[in-house]
Amino acid sequence: MATSPTARLRRLCLALPEAAEVEAWDQPTFRVRGRIFAMLHQGEQGLAVWFKAPPGSQELLLEAAPDRFFRPPYLGHKGWVALRLDGVVDWEEAAAMIRRSYALIAPKRLASGIVPPPED
Repeated sequence: MATSPTARLRRLCLALPEAAEVEAWDQPTFRVRGRIFAMLHQGEQGLAVWFKAPPGSQELLLEAAPDRFFRPPYLGHKGWVALRLDGVVDWEEAAAMIRRSYALIAPKRLASGIVPPPED
């Protein structure tokens, strides 16, 4: 039996140091020390994970693959990106983006070793 996108996302997020799942707005959010680094969202655009991206990445992702990425409401103006989880998902890519988001949100001590430090 195939693993659901929600279960796969939950496994990816909760594997990160001190990550916790908290339900907010009737959706699962994934946090480190109370700060959100990923959100599962079911809305007009379908099932998606929202995550923080480094400066400039949002535009690149939206331009390169508008069928897979979109600017999420409420957080898009802060550089967050949404990855559609309906259909075929490159889970290695999703995992890399979740780790990057975590590294941008988590304290440096926790984020070290997860991914290379974000570029300034």
